[in-house]
Amino acid sequence: MRAVVVAHGEVDPGDIAYVRGADLVIAADGGSVHLERWGIDPHLVVGDLDSLDADARSRLSRLKVERHPAEKDKTDTELAVDRALAAGADEVILLGALGGARLDHAVANTMLLALERMSSRLRLVRGPLSMRVIHGGQRADLPGREGDLVTLVALGGDAEGIVTAGLRYPLRSETLRLGSSRGVSNEIGTRGASVTVGSGCLLVIQVSQGAAPPSTPGTSGPLSGEQQPKP
Repeated sequence: MRAVVVAHGEVDPGDIAYVRGADLVIAADGGSVHLERWGIDPHLVVGDLDSLDADARSRLSRLKVERHPAEKDKTDTELAVDRALAAGADEVILLGALGGARLDHAVANTMLLALERMSSRLRLVRGPLSMRVIHGGQRADLPGREGDLVTLVALGGDAEGIVTAGLRYPLRSETLRLGSSRGVSNEIGTRGASVTVGSGCLLVIQVSQGAAPPSTPGTSGPLSGEQQPKP
């Protein structure tokens, strides 16, 4: 099941395509404003609703709303993603997670990708940009066109045993250090590109150079023994 969570950051006009193709749509607080503008009712609104004025909150009365107190241990976006996973989603697309004045929220939303419970099911999308995380023993296929940008960034510590296929600048069982910019601005050289990581946590960022982002994400999954990269 594919779920889409819409947060209150900036969205791209083309992002509506993800919502229209979703099995479950959840608005995180002010993300309901984007959906209202698109003429789409979410299946659920989650959050403290502090980003909405009285009129907007009133318009939500016809929808299913799970309201939370303003003082809580998770952001509205994290709560909404958790609800999507609890509903059985094996893929969650997060829209509206970036942009605006709240850089702290943009960073926190990006770091949700690294949570173990997301198990590579979460993908953050904004227009041609797509972000996801793979953990040790996983491979991410990289759909797209020749010239599409691919950036690899270690999270939480060094990412080791990285092997890429089909990228212009190959990595062959190498290490990306935490804080290093070495993995920035690689690009797809041939179709069927992929990246695997032996150990650690790796943020995979793709930016499509075409008119639109890929219609479906690349797959992420465990590696067989013969595919396992060596640290």
